[in-house]
Amino acid sequence: MNRIGIDADGSLVKIAYEENRNLHTKTYPIEEISACLDWLQMLAPDAKLMLAGGKSAHVQSKLQQKHQHVDEFQATVVGTRYLLTKERKHAPDQFIQVHIGTGTSIFHVMPDSFERLLGSGIGGGTLMGLGKLISGENNFNQLLKLAAQGQSQNSDLLIRDIYAPSPSPLTGSLTAANFGKAHLNEDASTADHIASLIRMIGETLILLASQATTAHQLKSMVFTGSTLNGNQPLKTCIKTFQELVDFNPLFLDKGAYVGAIGALLEA
Repeated sequence: MNRIGIDADGSLVKIAYEENRNLHTKTYPIEEISACLDWLQMLAPDAKLMLAGGKSAHVQSKLQQKHQHVDEFQATVVGTRYLLTKERKHAPDQFIQVHIGTGTSIFHVMPDSFERLLGSGIGGGTLMGLGKLISGENNFNQLLKLAAQGQSQNSDLLIRDIYAPSPSPLTGSLTAANFGKAHLNEDASTADHIASLIRMIGETLILLASQATTAHQLKSMVFTGSTLNGNQPLKTCIKTFQELVDFNPLFLDKGAYVGAIGALLEA
């Protein structure tokens, strides 16, 4: 191989490369950057490293191999278009992309260009930080297991809770206040609170992204980023708003690696 794509963000280093015409991906925690670079040197000492992401300068300062900087947002969109075609055989001409990494960026992707519309500090960093404060757990997969076991309505204050016992003028299952019952319901478990955290993240991002789809008269939302990797609770939360907001959610199998794949292709 003559090049390798790398997307280094605040939490993870994601790697993409082709070998025998097959796309391979790999992830290292940012804290293990030295081990990552040792592995890359062993894998392909002569390969050119295409660097994207907020920590790319940090990675670059430790490199001995040939390297080149790639625009992070450009790489993210290029990688997404490639995976849409590869995994789904069809990419919408235009779509709103919600890239959930440590934080979140929302793009309007057009056939030959893109625009970053807005960003949010709500993302994977929120899950890890508040997840640790709530549960004492700092392992991503363990937090997802807790969320799958919990019931967010035991921690969230819902519309129906406010109006009970009278009928609600709005859909009763909608959230009135995230964690709005956490201080009142002594029976709520840690798993319930983590499920509420996942729901808060999902609701916030859908609220922001739906404004973008409305403004640009689009239905397709493509969700990417490492926070979605194996995160069925978050994906389920996003899908529950499909009818209410009227959008078509698309998830990619290798969506965590769009930045690294885009950096690889940008070469």
